[in-house]
Amino acid sequence: MPRHSLFCLAAIGLLLAVLSLTACQPAVPEQQPCIVNFVNFIRQTEPRDERFTDDYLFQTTANELRQLDEYGFHGTFLLQYDALVNPAYQQLLTEAMNRGHEVGAWWEITEPHVRDAGMTWRGRYPWDWHANVGFATGYTPDERERLVDVYMAKFHDVFGCYPASVGSWFIDAHTLAYLSDKYHITASCNCKDQYGTDGYTLWGGYWNQAYYPSRVNAYMPAQTAAGQIPVPVFRMLGSDPVHQYDNALDSRVQGVITLEPVYTGHGGGGGNRQWTEWFLSAMTSSTSLAFNYIQAGQENSFGWDAMKDGLTMQMPLIRRLADEGKVRVETLAESGRWFRQRYPVTPATAVTVNDNYLHDGRSAAWYDSRYYRAGLYWDADRFTIRDIHLFDETLESDYLRRAGTSTKCVYSTLPIVDGYLWSTSDERAGLRLVALDDGGKAEEIPVTAHTYRQTAADALVVEQTTPYGTFTLTFTEDKMTFDFHPQQPMKWALEFTAAPRSALPFTQITDHELTATLNDHPYALRALKGVFAPVSPSSAAAWRILPHRGKILLSCK
Repeated sequence: MPRHSLFCLAAIGLLLAVLSLTACQPAVPEQQPCIVNFVNFIRQTEPRDERFTDDYLFQTTANELRQLDEYGFHGTFLLQYDALVNPAYQQLLTEAMNRGHEVGAWWEITEPHVRDAGMTWRGRYPWDWHANVGFATGYTPDERERLVDVYMAKFHDVFGCYPASVGSWFIDAHTLAYLSDKYHITASCNCKDQYGTDGYTLWGGYWNQAYYPSRVNAYMPAQTAAGQIPVPVFRMLGSDPVHQYDNALDSRVQGVITLEPVYTGHGGGGGNRQWTEWFLSAMTSSTSLAFNYIQAGQENSFGWDAMKDGLTMQMPLIRRLADEGKVRVETLAESGRWFRQRYPVTPATAVTVNDNYLHDGRSAAWYDSRYYRAGLYWDADRFTIRDIHLFDETLESDYLRRAGTSTKCVYSTLPIVDGYLWSTSDERAGLRLVALDDGGKAEEIPVTAHTYRQTAADALVVEQTTPYGTFTLTFTEDKMTFDFHPQQPMKWALEFTAAPRSALPFTQITDHELTATLNDHPYALRALKGVFAPVSPSSAAAWRILPHRGKILLSCK
């Protein structure tokens, strides 16, 4: 055989060996970005406090803008209509746009907006925060379109373009789809999950980062490209992943533990340096799958005096992280364009922290996909799956086809486990790992350590050390897997408990399906491996999932 043929064979053999070795190595996920948006939304007037004059609110916005310029950041300023028609804001923000800042729309409805749309204002003040007058949900679908058209025409007259970003504490699907289909907006944002705060409840949604909403429910992530509005909705405010969820557990009106600089208390918040440093460090080091996201900034109606110390503390911290390449600061529209180019449907993401700012043994993790979310919680050696909500793009919002008449607003998804609504301060609802004796009595298994890792684009693995062996949880886009192989033979299960008199949605438990109903909408969690089993009425537990050959595999699809 000629020498060159032998050489070719040797080279091919070497190549195959290299490929074989490479194939044996697990793929190492690329470093995922942590995106920071400075979102400052602007109201013309603040009727709740007579000290906050219109000029004071304007000066607050001017100071926020000046500070961003000082640190070399480009921010997003979202204008209510009443501020949009003010020549002072027009001049200030036209100059800001020329320096690279973004100007968009803040979708709270005001008296001049309604009047210019040819309708009658029903509010108590020129801006009224009640949901039935201050938000688009309080108007009929036809009225919502009129409000959009009037705003867009005015914005174009002032700035020579249409806004790329439209944000609101909550925004209905009809308005968001109309903004997308007719005006081709790029991004939106809505409030963090909260229960009852200011009369606004958004509960059980995609917990952080961003999602594509259903065309019939702007709070509900869509499962299909055909069923989604192609505008990513980013979750606002920088929510504490450990403490915000069950804040004010017994009051049903939650407080706020977020990056907003006006919150300075011992419980945490963006005006508390210790909390802020912990939060920024945790979010930039989190195993986040696709990307992580932080929204900074503040609405002007809190006033500059309340926010300046917190912002002055935060700015150099974020500047340093940006200089070190740990965060990417950009406008909301830039983030929206990046998201749309990268993800045709909502990606899986996670927020994972190993501690909390009080360093008292509590930590948490959140997994989100287009099919479900799961919230994990550790308190010393106690581990709880404290939240599982399923997503279904066919569940219509109450506000899709008609105006809301209540001064409050409620958006929700489909609960399987709700550690807030089904808990009291003494009895916390959740799904826990338990050992079973021969009589079926359960004893909770302690967890002494846990770690996170990403094994695929959509996969978060949580490995936990127990006195009996390793308990592994794997979350993927539409499934949850639980593996436990004790060192010595033992019976185990995942057991769900809730506080007495909780309004549980479950309608039937069969071996392989847990069915439930919310507002006459049926849904189910399915066991592909393992079986569901009801627990004796005398027990505090409602149901268990028993493994099959050491494994439980649940479908959330």
